[in-house]
Amino acid sequence: MANGNGNGNGHGSIVEVKDLVKTFPVGDSQITILKGITFSVADGEFVSIVGPSGNGKSTLLNMITGIDRPTQGQVRVTGNEVTRMSEDQLARWRGENLGIIFQFFQMLPGLSLLNNVILPMDLANMYKPKERRERAMYLLEMVGLADQANKLPALVSGGQQQRAAIARALANDPPVIVADEPTGNLDSASARIVFELFQKLVKDGKTLLMVTHDKELARQVPRKIEIMDGRITRDEFIGMGEWAGH
Repeated sequence: MANGNGNGNGHGSIVEVKDLVKTFPVGDSQITILKGITFSVADGEFVSIVGPSGNGKSTLLNMITGIDRPTQGQVRVTGNEVTRMSEDQLARWRGENLGIIFQFFQMLPGLSLLNNVILPMDLANMYKPKERRERAMYLLEMVGLADQANKLPALVSGGQQQRAAIARALANDPPVIVADEPTGNLDSASARIVFELFQKLVKDGKTLLMVTHDKELARQVPRKIEIMDGRITRDEFIGMGEWAGH
């Protein structure tokens, strides 16, 4: 079991969070959601972030991805100081370094699954234009959706939309995948398929941070960080040997 102050030496970490505080105004007062969070994640780790609702898990992910800014503290991801980048720099960095998977899929309803996966490559100007469609089809095939590529999101199931969202998150081959309750709206069979995809991504070298309420899934992740009342209360590492047996 780790001590809650991080895993690894900090210098070889792909994600470093130090003394992170986030305060929100509520009427005439303020509420502090994150209260001095510190941890690091090594390249290639699979980490679940767990804890009761309203205790700061999603807020923490928003700090790591640069979607929101901390009140104080530092966030460094892929060697970049996230908290110091401008919005334009963040958008460019995020497009190349992060794959983000949301609970509610966030697929663009007017685009086919294929074009949803192509879009991040277009926005980040990654790969040659003629290669983008080929790569998107490869990713959809990887998640078992090649035969659904030309369908609109509304015409496939929630589980299929989430698998398409995983393909989209991988479009630019980012080193870090961040997933916020990725199985929260899925039935158990679809959740299992999504989780097995995550396991494969980590085995292929991706770093994956997953916020989840699913205790069964969390138990199968090599490292679990528990957040309660804005603080890390537990940081457990079960070891890859035990994990590999799942």
